[in-house]
Amino acid sequence: MSIYVREAHPSDEWQMRSNEKDGLCYPQPRNLAQRRAIACDFAERFAWPLPMVVDAMENPADILYGGWPERIYILDRHGIIIYKGHLGPSGFDPEEAAAVLASLD
Repeated sequence: MSIYVREAHPSDEWQMRSNEKDGLCYPQPRNLAQRRAIACDFAERFAWPLPMVVDAMENPADILYGGWPERIYILDRHGIIIYKGHLGPSGFDPEEAAAVLASLD
């Protein structure tokens, strides 16, 4: 599952040239409906294969898990965190995360 949290590079705060080039320019959402719309647009554009939920405007998931801008967590079937990756995108280690997933029953 993916959790969409606050916009990392909004057009009204810290827009990146790569976002402009890719047509991914969104202002920071001011309400939950706007946040949901951005998450839906992302999922559709990129055929996102994972279920996605949207963090509340108070950002509880972001605060609890330190998910901004991106982070990989793996939970076991009991909901216990068994892998906490480094902050992405530069800290991602997909091979490490894949090895943890492969080790699960």
